[in-house]
Amino acid sequence: MTVSVIFPLIGLFLITSFTNILATLKTILISKKIMNPVYFVVFIDAMIFATVVTKVTSSKGLHFTMAYALGRTMGVFIGNKLEERLALGILEVDIFLNSKNKMIQIAEKLRGEGYTVNNFLARGNNGNRRYKVEVVIKRKEFTVLENIMNEYGVSNPTLKIKNLSKVNGKISTTRIKAT
Repeated sequence: MTVSVIFPLIGLFLITSFTNILATLKTILISKKIMNPVYFVVFIDAMIFATVVTKVTSSKGLHFTMAYALGRTMGVFIGNKLEERLALGILEVDIFLNSKNKMIQIAEKLRGEGYTVNNFLARGNNGNRRYKVEVVIKRKEFTVLENIMNEYGVSNPTLKIKNLSKVNGKISTTRIKAT
């Protein structure tokens, strides 16, 4: 393989990776109902895709097809890592505990951090008493919740986690205090 083939292959790989990252972002934004940037992302993705497909279909040999396929695979990998870092969205997390004192401590700590928290007496398996802490939190701040639970010696609790599309009213989804 010559330099005149290697550079286009590397370029194709990188461009295809980039377009797959864009496609992943588009999917995330649509699922979170954040539509304005989606139109721009789709336009850029379509322009690049049309150019790339022309290059791949007009080339001879399997190497351009392989570069395209590997670029798409790398784009999915990078897009997934990017999605984990962005952590867009809002969660409603229900924490079920056996200890009333730990429930009160965790609920008060979360309130002190600025989150909206509800706590309840619940009935668990066989009607046994359980205590429930309900908090609405940004997905990227979920580690704050995990750290608070660890601080009070709660490890591996029963959690029910729901994705929310939006929250209205007096519910605070983010920390008031910065660390």
